[in-house]
Amino acid sequence: MIGWKWSAKEKLTARRAFNLALDRELTAVIQEVMQRAEQINEASDLWEMETWLTEQRERIDRTFDFRYSALARVFATLLREHRLGLNKLRGLDQENLDSIERLAQT
Repeated sequence: MIGWKWSAKEKLTARRAFNLALDRELTAVIQEVMQRAEQINEASDLWEMETWLTEQRERIDRTFDFRYSALARVFATLLREHRLGLNKLRGLDQENLDSIERLAQT
């Protein structure tokens, strides 16, 4: 992954796919927050929400790392967890796509 050479086209494809997956993830968290907020009845519920939000932020920060040296791992994780489709990575070199698919299967 570190030795990959990213063409301008691949960088654009990677950025679009990354942003799409991150936007979807953040939208899901926002929807969950809105549902949870309706259930807040007392102060302890607020602190539970804060804890949950902190966990979500940490999980997202761990998953979404847009360094070119980490993107293969990121995309493999997103594919494995069905949070990104392989079709969104079309535009990457076929060898790189194959590597990401192999990583997703491990």
